[in-house]
Parts: sequence; structure tokens; C-alpha cells
Amino acid sequence: MPFMNNVFSFIKKYRFLLFILAVIPMFVFRDFTRNNELRYMSIADEALRNGNFFTFTNHGINYADKPPLYLWIVMLGKTLFGTHSMLFLAMFSYIPALVIIYIMGKWVGKAVPEKSRLAGEIMLLTSVFFIGSAVVLRMDMLMCMFIVLSLYTFFRIYSGEAKKRDRWLFPLFVFMAIFSKGPIGILVPLVSTILFLIVKKDIKSIGRYWGVKTLGVLIGLCAVWFTGVFLEGGPEYLNNLLFNQTINRAVDSFHHKEPFFYYMIAIWYSLAPWAFLMIGVLVAGLIKKVSSTDLEKFFLVIALSTFTVLSLVSSKIQVYMLPAFPFFAYITVLWLPKFEDRKFVKILLGVPAVVMSLAIAGLIAANMFTDFPVFESFLIPITATIVSITGLITLWILYRKSIYNAIISMGAGLLLAVFTISFYIPQYNPNIGMRAVSEQAKETAIEHGIFNYLSYNIPRIENIDVYIGVVPREVTIEELEERVNAAKSIDSEAAEEQAVLFIMQSELKKDEKLAKLLEGKEKYPVGYFYYVIL
Repeated sequence: MPFMNNVFSFIKKYRFLLFILAVIPMFVFRDFTRNNELRYMSIADEALRNGNFFTFTNHGINYADKPPLYLWIVMLGKTLFGTHSMLFLAMFSYIPALVIIYIMGKWVGKAVPEKSRLAGEIMLLTSVFFIGSAVVLRMDMLMCMFIVLSLYTFFRIYSGEAKKRDRWLFPLFVFMAIFSKGPIGILVPLVSTILFLIVKKDIKSIGRYWGVKTLGVLIGLCAVWFTGVFLEGGPEYLNNLLFNQTINRAVDSFHHKEPFFYYMIAIWYSLAPWAFLMIGVLVAGLIKKVSSTDLEKFFLVIALSTFTVLSLVSSKIQVYMLPAFPFFAYITVLWLPKFEDRKFVKILLGVPAVVMSLAIAGLIAANMFTDFPVFESFLIPITATIVSITGLITLWILYRKSIYNAIISMGAGLLLAVFTISFYIPQYNPNIGMRAVSEQAKETAIEHGIFNYLSYNIPRIENIDVYIGVVPREVTIEELEERVNAAKSIDSEAAEEQAVLFIMQSELKKDEKLAKLLEGKEKYPVGYFYYVIL
């Protein structure tokens, strides 16, 4: 297949450029999400106003949930550009993802052929929660990068390939992982390396990696951090950071509490569309006991120990498992040559390819049976067509018995689909974030001479202050009723008390009393929201 070989040669040569081009439109066009991204913006703005550096508040309430590194980045962006730049902040999620891909490829470079490494890179990047974490503005990918760098550095030391600086870089990377997200940053490297040494019956050498030098660097850097926290926020904030956000969340979480089997279910869609292949090869390798090299054993220990330890932690969401994903992907890369001619491997890859080939049919069905605006933009059916064609091409290549070509084709098709649908984002932005409803409401408020903003039952609406400059006051149904009745009886006073109310459109559909109360009011729909003139 000369044509296909030329295509793969082009992808291999320019793959990192292609990886970046696939998501750039998304970063250019996308709005900040309400639940997390907008909150980080608001916290950073508050820290800049208050002159805080180590301690943070969210509208006056202590926010010790996260270490300062990522919030410093948000603050830096605001200082440099005078506003929050999506493109600038996105680089601190996406570039770490590309660094992880580069390091993992380099790590297995001597163990597998070049096409296998390319397949691994594309598999990892296009896994749902890996690429999802890479394009969402969070600190998880930053932490994952430092964890991967620390484990890579450990293995270089273990295998005798380390340079003198690596013995300093190992604890530095571990600290930066902690400084990015918290205790998972040390938990994953510590557990993985110790278990690996136990498997290798070399536990006596633990001091070589976790000895005086490593502990000294970690303790010294943490001491500087905690001193800054204590001086700026006092013992209460430090206690919250060290205990409430670590031990309490691990043992009996007040946030994201899930049962121990949560990741056993989540992993199937987190690693989609490659989950069947990755888990299938992993199980087959364990049954056949194919692990032979130190590299294979280390990757296996990291993947399984991270999965197990995080399953025992009380607080769970899919993205917490992110540090394990590179090793699930690359244990597949290492073991796939031992199974690539087996029929079950083609079936495990063929199943998602079949599902993808039905994308356009699924779109037509969605148009018939749901309210989703399937044909609101021509980009939606085009993207579905790309996915369907990708699935069919993958099946054809599988029929020609080329497993690596099939993986590369499927991944490349998925990236093309991401690139295409990204141009639909400006149209969908009102449903993603609150910039559109905020800007329109603010403009209307200025026209009406309104200075009061209210909100009804919208989680984290307080962070809309990034756009409108104030925090809307949360009101109850009873307060809304009083305000509406007052407006009916005393027109002059009601005019002085005019306000803009933010409300979800879904609230009016499910609450008849609320819908009747706001009947006849000026309601402006924007995405999932209304802003209402009271």
C-alpha cells in the first residue's frame, strides 16, 4: 500500500504539528466553562486584588483545595494580557500533554519499532479523558506531566542511564507534581517505585531513590511553601490545606465521594475508543505472563498500582486516574507485538471502528428522537461523516491485517473530527460558558439603568463576576414572589429596584410556579439561560 505508507510517513514526520493544529481552533473559539474554569479566573482576580500569593479565596471564602502553581499561571496571564486568555491558559494543559507523549515515546524507543511508537502516541492522545484533560483548563495534565517525568527519571537512575542532574531532578519533579495538584503528585511516584523495587526484590536500594537528598529537597521546598501559607493565611488555612484537603478527602471525602469500584466502570469510557484494546491486551498479557523486561514490569506496576490506590481513596472523579492512562496505553504498545496476529486483537479494535462507522446513522436517529439541534450547523453532519469514514477505513485496514496502520488511521480520523467540530464552537459557546449571557445582560442592564443582578438556583453563578464585575445575589422563590408583587402595587419604587435575574431555562420548564411568576416579564434566552428584567 504505497499511498498509505506515504500518508503514515507524513503523519510521523509532522505529527506534533498536526497534534497542535487539531485543537488550535478549539482554543481560539471556546468560552470558559462555568463550573471550574470560570471559578479559577475569579479566584485569580481576587488574589490579584488582595495581593495574595500563597493563599486564595473564592468570594471571601478560603480556597485551599488546590496548590498555587496553576493559579499563579492564571494570575500571570491576567497580568500579561489584562484579561484571561483562553489560548495562553490552554497551552498549560495541552503542551504538558504533548510532553507526556514525547517522553513516553522516547522511553519505549529502544523496545518497539517506530510505527508502534506512533500508534501509541495517537492512542494516548485520542483517548477520551486524555484529550479531554488536554483541552480543558485544569491543573491535572500539568501534574500528570511532572509525575511521568519523575517516573522516567527514576527509571533512568535505576537502569544506570542517569546523569548527575537526574538525582536532583527526581525530587524536583515530584515536588512540582505536588505543587500542581496535591498529594496524588507524591502518592503515585512513591507507591509505584516502592512496589517496583519489591517486585524486583531490590527493596534495600530504596534509600538510593528516596534517601536524604530526595527527602531534603522535598521537605525544603514544602517548608518554603507552607511557611508562605502560614504567614499569609494563618494556621487555619494551613490546617485546611494539609489535613482537610488531603487526609479527609482520602478517608471520608466531602467532595466527589464514590464507591471503590467507581474506576472499574469509568475506565471503559475514559480510555474510549481504545479501552477494549488496552484492557484486552493487558488481561491477555497477565494471563500469558508475557512481562519480561524491567520496562514492561515498571509500566505494569505503575498502571495497576495507580488504579488500585486511587480506587481506595474516597474522593473520585475520572480525571484523577489521568496519571495511569499513559502507562495503560504504553503497556499495550509494549505487549501488542506479542498478540498482533491474534484474532481477538482485531476484534477489540474492530468493535469501536464499527461503532464509529455508524456515526452518521446515529446522527440521523438523534435528529428523529431527540431535541438536540443535529443539523443546526453543517459542521455537525460533516464531523459525523468523517467519523463514519474513519471507522470504515479502519475496518478495511484491519481486513488487510495491519493493526498498527489501523490504529494510526483511526486516531488520525478522530483528530480530524476534533479539528472540524471545533469550528462549530462559536455557535455552541452560549451553552458552554456564561460569557454570552453575561455580556448581553450587562448591555441590557446599562440600557435600562439597572445596577442589581440576581440569580436563581444556578451553581457557581458567583464566578460570573469575571464578566459583569459583581456577584449576583442568590434569591429564593419567596423573594422573587415578593419582588413581583411589590412591582405590581408600587410602580415607582419597583422601577428604582429593577434588577436582572439569571435563571436556567430548564427551571422554568420544571417549575410551574416559577414560570407563572415570571410570565409576562422580559425574558432573553441565551444558550441554556435566560436573563430576565424584573
